[in-house]
Parts: sequence; structure tokens; C-alpha cells
Amino acid sequence: MEKQQQSSPQRLESLDALRGFDLFCLVALEIVFHPLQRAIGMPWFDSFMWGFSHVQWEGFSTWDLVMPLFMFMSGVSMPFAFSKYKTSPDKRTVYRRIGKRVALLWIFGMMCQGNLLAFDPDKIYLFSNTLQAIAIGYLIAAALFLHCRTEVQAGVAAALLLISWAAMQFVSIDGYGGGSYTPDGNLAEGIDRAVLGRFRDGATATAEGGVIFSESYRYTWILSSLNFGVTVLTGLFAGQIIKSARRQSQKLKLLVAAGIALAAAGWLWGLQAPVVKKIWSSSMTLVSSGYCFLLMAAFYYWIDYKGRRKNITWLKVYGMNSITAYMLANIINFRCIGESLFYGLQPLLGNFYPVLPALVNVSVIYLILWLMYKRNLFLKI
Repeated sequence: MEKQQQSSPQRLESLDALRGFDLFCLVALEIVFHPLQRAIGMPWFDSFMWGFSHVQWEGFSTWDLVMPLFMFMSGVSMPFAFSKYKTSPDKRTVYRRIGKRVALLWIFGMMCQGNLLAFDPDKIYLFSNTLQAIAIGYLIAAALFLHCRTEVQAGVAAALLLISWAAMQFVSIDGYGGGSYTPDGNLAEGIDRAVLGRFRDGATATAEGGVIFSESYRYTWILSSLNFGVTVLTGLFAGQIIKSARRQSQKLKLLVAAGIALAAAGWLWGLQAPVVKKIWSSSMTLVSSGYCFLLMAAFYYWIDYKGRRKNITWLKVYGMNSITAYMLANIINFRCIGESLFYGLQPLLGNFYPVLPALVNVSVIYLILWLMYKRNLFLKI
């Protein structure tokens, strides 16, 4: 934790606001809307909630963009944070910083979703969380940024996409792969089961030494890590565009053009290799990165180009302490405060009562983040 000035000439306010918007959706809207959906119980609201639900397998919803956007933005910040190290012959300082960030993200990910806080080795999962995906992508992108030209970075990104696609298409191991993109037959699923075994999320060990895998858990991580790197790299490219000496109007045009091109290429590729977020397919990587470029362009246009900075402080409250917001929402349940104070209202509110503790939970998280923001306290890892 460290103090820092709220305004800095190098600080990209549109990035803070976009990160805040992403975290607001994740730690506020989702927490409130799902109990509200159950309370309303109407088809029209169920249709609206499509935007706050992941697709089961093929396809892409607005909610499927939350995780890629979080990863993309870690790449956008890289040119602003690491440019001074790029020409330095001694990069030990920056690699210590990168190593610390990767390690902490991994540990935080295990705290959020790996059952690390259960203190029970039989329940620990090693690779199962957004923060760990960011850690892998961040490490790949940071190394390429520090040592390679932009052209080489783009070439590596293309190579990672093609390697991931080729593996899914042509490699077959124990009945997994060989062009299958089904939940039970894709190569990424087979690799995660073989490598992670009992340490895969949802897996349990049997008394005979075998492993039972959850039938409902279909997220993959090891082969998907190649494309995690690409997602962060696309954010890096956006950051390099924004940090360049081009006119702001040119930067906007490039961001929009890149977004349209990537999304279109991803959907076209999806005709052959489906867009599946749970396995982070190559086509999905392009689709999500394209949308991220377009969102970055929209926020950059409104805040940095047009100078419309009024009324964005609440977004910066979330965005400048994004890791804190994520950890609070995933580890500490503040609903108990609402349930302790307002349990007497349950007979009056009926099915809507669960919405009240959810609102209290969201409000307490925001209050903590706001107090940190006002005191210039930001969690830096």
C-alpha cells in the first residue's frame, strides 16, 4: 500500500475510469442484480439479465467481456509504467517488480477461488482465477515489451494465437482434441485434467487415489494461457497507440479501426473455430480484444479527448483500487451487516429482502474504496 497523487501528467484518466466501470459491473451491479432477478421473476427481466450472465458455451455476451477487459487494461498501463526501463541495460529492478506482481496476483487468485484460506490441502486449487490469468498474460507481455520492438510483439501475439488454434485442431491426447470444441472433448480440457488433476477447480480425490472432475466446471487455464498473453498484448498495443506522439484524433481512429478489425476477424475465425470464452479460444481472444479496443476508444474520446472529466470520480474510486475492490468482493461478505441491521424488514420486503443485504454489501465496499481514494491510499502490487 502506498500514497500517490490523484493527478499526474502521465496518468491516463480514461483508463482509470474504464477500469472503474469494469469493476463497478463486477463488484456492484452483479451483486445486486442477481437477487433482484430472483425477486422479480419476470421473463422481461430474465431477458435483460442476459447481459449479466455468461453464455453456457459457444457465443459471447456482454458479461463475457468483464474478464478480458480486466486483462486488456493491465496491458494498456504497461507503456506508461515500464517505458523508462525499456532502454535500461540493467532490468533487475523492473523484473523484481514484475515477479512480485505475478506472485501476489497468483496468491490473491488462490485466496479468491483456490480455497487457500480454507487451510485444507485437500481443497486447494492451483489455477482457477482471473487474477492468475492476468499474472500469466502480464508476464508474457511485460517481457516482450521490455525486450522487443512492436513488430516483434505483434508477431509473437499472432504466433500464440496460431499455436493455440493448431493445438486445438490437430493435437489429440487420450481422446481429447483433434478439432473438437465440445465441453467434454476439447484439448484444453484434457490438458487441464491431466496436469492439474485433483488441484483443478471442482475436482475431488477419491479414496482409491483417483480424481472426480466436476461436470459443471469447464473453464480451462493451461493451454488457454497462450491466449491470456495475447489478450494482455492487445492491451499493450492500445497503450502504445495512446502513449505515442500522434495527434489525439489519429489515436482515436487507430483504436476504433483496430477494434473493428479484431472483432470482425474473430467472428470470421469463429465460423471455423468457435468463439468459446471458457476455453479462451483464439477466435474469442480476437473478438473480446476488438470490443476492448472499442471501449477504450469510447472512454479515451469522452475523457481525454473531449475533456469531460466531470462526474467520473466514482469510477476512479473503483478503478484506482481495482485489486482491492476485487479482493473485497470475493473474500469478505459484508451482507452480514445488512442482515444484522435489517432482518426485521424481511416480512415486509418478502422476496425482495435479499436485495437489501446485497445493497449493503456493495455500499460498504464502495465506502472503503472511497475512504482509501480520499486519503490517496492505493494498493500497488
